[in-house]
Amino acid sequence: MEDNTTMTTKETEKSPARRSFLTTLLTNRFSSMTIAVLLALIFTCLLVWVMQANPIKVFKVIFTGAFGSTDAITQVLQAWVPLVLASIGLMFTFTAGLWNIGMEGQIEMGAIFSYGVIRALDGSSVAAGWVITLAILGGIVGGAVWAFLVGLLKNYGGVNEIFGGLGFNFIADAVMLFLVYGPWKPEGVANGSTKMLDKVYWLPQIQGTYLSLWALGIAIVGILLTAVILQGTYFGLKLKAVGKNNKSSFLLGIPTNQYMLLSFILCGVFAGLTGALQVTGFNHVLRNSISGGYGYLGLMVGMLANIQPLVTAPIAFVFIALSKGASSLGIDLKLDSNLSGVIQGSLVIFVLIMDGVRRIISKKNKGAANG
Repeated sequence: MEDNTTMTTKETEKSPARRSFLTTLLTNRFSSMTIAVLLALIFTCLLVWVMQANPIKVFKVIFTGAFGSTDAITQVLQAWVPLVLASIGLMFTFTAGLWNIGMEGQIEMGAIFSYGVIRALDGSSVAAGWVITLAILGGIVGGAVWAFLVGLLKNYGGVNEIFGGLGFNFIADAVMLFLVYGPWKPEGVANGSTKMLDKVYWLPQIQGTYLSLWALGIAIVGILLTAVILQGTYFGLKLKAVGKNNKSSFLLGIPTNQYMLLSFILCGVFAGLTGALQVTGFNHVLRNSISGGYGYLGLMVGMLANIQPLVTAPIAFVFIALSKGASSLGIDLKLDSNLSGVIQGSLVIFVLIMDGVRRIISKKNKGAANG
C-alpha cells in the first residue's frame, strides 16, 4: 500500500498537468512572447520616464505618426515592402543555420544591376514595361550573384559567413560610391546620387503617393512562396535538417554544401529583388544609402519571427510603424527619433531572453519527467 502511494506521488510530480501555472506560462511560446513584449514596453516606458517625458504621449505620437493619415499609412506600407522582402529572404539562411550579414551589400548590388539595366536600355526600342521587368530580373541576378560569392567563401574557402558577408558589404559600398560619384554621376550634381529615372520606368503608383500596388503584390507573393517552400516541400524539410545538424544530415545523404549554397542564393534573390524595387518602385535613383538598413533590420525581424515566414509580415509591419511614427518625436516632444530603434532592440533582447528561459525550463521539466 505504501509503495503504491509513493509511485502515485512520483507520477503526480512528473505529470505535465501538475506543473505550476508559472511554469506553464513560461514554457508556452505564445505566453512567453507576450511577456517579452510587455517587458520591452515597460523597459521603454522607464527609459522615457528617465528622459523626463510622458510615455503615454510618446506612444500616442508614434501611433499618430504611423497611422494618423492616409499619407502616413501609405508611407508605412511603402517601407514595409523592402523590409519584409529582406526578412523573408533571410528565412532561407536562418533555416540552414547561417547568418547572412551580407544582406545590405546584396540589396545594393540588386539596385546597381537594376539601375544599370534601365540605363542601358533607356532610349532603345524596348517597351517601358519590358525594361522594368528586365530591371527587376537584373536586380535579382545581382543580389543572387553577390550572395553566391559569400556562400562560395563559406563552403569552399572556410571563411565564416559573417566575415565574408561584411567584406562583401564593404565592396558593394565601394562599387556604389564609384558609380554615383564617377561614371553614373549626372553633370553639375555632387550629391552622391544618379539622375532620377524617367517616369515611364517607374512601377505604377497610387496617385499622390510613392506606394506601388505592384510592389506590394510582389511582397505578398514572396511571403506566400517562401512559406510554401520552407514548410511544404522536401527542399524545405532537408534545409531544416541541415540547419539542425549539419553532420548528421550529411551522413544521411543530404548534400549539405549544396543546400547551404542554395540558401544563400535564395536569400540573395530576395535581397536583389529588394534593391530592384527600391530603384523601380520607390527611390527611382541610385545612391549609396539605397539599402535603407533593411538588411540589418531584417535580421532582427527574422530572429523574432523564429523562421516563420507568415509571422514575419506582421513583425516587419510593427517595426516599420515604429520607425515611421517615431519620426514625429523630435517635432512634437523634442525627443530623438532613434527611440524607435531602442524599442525594436529591446523587443529583440527580451524575446531572446524569454526564449532562453522557455528552453531551459522545458529542458529541466523533460529531464525531470525522464528521471
